[in-house]
Amino acid sequence: MEKEKLIEQAKKARGLSYSPYSRFAVGAALLTKDGKVFLGANVENSSYPLCMCAERNALYNAMMNGYKKEDFVALALSADTDEPCSPCGACRQVISELFPKSAPIYMTNLKGDFKETNVEELLPFAFSADDLK
Repeated sequence: MEKEKLIEQAKKARGLSYSPYSRFAVGAALLTKDGKVFLGANVENSSYPLCMCAERNALYNAMMNGYKKEDFVALALSADTDEPCSPCGACRQVISELFPKSAPIYMTNLKGDFKETNVEELLPFAFSADDLK
């Protein structure tokens, strides 16, 4: 799948956001090796710590369908921001463990601005399972 199509899927997922408090809708699309796309959108709660971001929703959705880190090819996210939307710190930590280190992450906005990155650039000193030994 071309990155433009994956980005369009992330924008589509944004429409599934439940964000009545922040009004900051984010969509994510996760591509697997077999061509399947898992969508995620942010879901808010009046108890803010219980909110879930789009990126984590997409990753967890794929995992609950039997996919693993080695199955993931690319991740796209999109929001109505001035610059390409970047994952929050919690998402960076989860992505660093559940997404391949060198696989592309496409950060976009609704204006068409685009930045490609990867886990190592997003969180160069990530806390990992190795730190628990």
